[in-house]
Amino acid sequence: MKKLLTLVLSLILVAALLVPGYALGEGEKPLIGILQFVQHPALDAAREGFLAGLAAEGFVDGENVTIDYQNGQAAQDICASIADKFIADGVDLVLGIATPAVQALAGKTDSIPILGTAVTDYVAANLVSSNEAPGFNVSGTTDMNPVADQIAMVKKMVPDAQTLGLLFTGSEVNSRVQADIAKVEAEKLGMKVVEVTVNNSNDVQQAAVSILEQCDVLYVPTDNIIASSMALVAEEALNRKIPIACGEEGMVRGGGTFTLGISYFNLGEQTGRMAATLLRGEAVVSEMPIQSQTDFQFLINKTFCDEIGLEIPGDLLPFAEEIGK
Repeated sequence: MKKLLTLVLSLILVAALLVPGYALGEGEKPLIGILQFVQHPALDAAREGFLAGLAAEGFVDGENVTIDYQNGQAAQDICASIADKFIADGVDLVLGIATPAVQALAGKTDSIPILGTAVTDYVAANLVSSNEAPGFNVSGTTDMNPVADQIAMVKKMVPDAQTLGLLFTGSEVNSRVQADIAKVEAEKLGMKVVEVTVNNSNDVQQAAVSILEQCDVLYVPTDNIIASSMALVAEEALNRKIPIACGEEGMVRGGGTFTLGISYFNLGEQTGRMAATLLRGEAVVSEMPIQSQTDFQFLINKTFCDEIGLEIPGDLLPFAEEIGK
């Protein structure tokens, strides 16, 4: 009888391990930790979209799910401490907003499901084995931009530009991936490329001055440090009448000149729906392919263009807006 009982218990354990995903017990209220690397419009929009996506799937903060939102303040040590807190609190799922946040979470647990958003390249960031089959406890959505089309837009908006400047954070994998693509595409169009990198927000103003003295047009990828200091970059660019091509809409609204990019709210919403499938036990995070978007949108800062005397091509005028400084 004892051997039979042991066999039955073993079979039950094996069956539990084969369940396709993590499922909450009846009446349980899941706890979700959100670690946002830093506050700026794009990442804020991704967080708001995530909550909207969860709500659309029936998971409403304060009703049947508890959200613990934390800001990493653009510091890896703070992100690591927050990750430790989430694990100690027994979260059921965590969301990392931006690559450094996801890396901090992944470095602390290999069992709690981790979703990422506002991450450009999960493979390059060593977070997954492949986009199609992540293989670990990480999945999510990518904010990979149409960089080649953005550089083509640079040439359309500033046809006489000879030198493209690149400004980004050297330690951000996302930024380096985009900068490398931008360099190749700009050189294809006959432009010279120069770059200046920063380590943290304290470097931004001096770096902006340096790069703007060397270029005709500046390209800034979806870089968290630069995005959070966009007003400084825009002020220096305006003083020198240098247009700024941006990786996403929030940077343009923060003072940049133009973009063709994704909606971070929609990206976050997409991630929220992925989270819902995990909470319902309908999927395994290691088997969830990385998802992306293909709906890109133009935005042109007419206010900036008027101030520097930059003419907007007629077919792009419908996408031009007056944006306050």
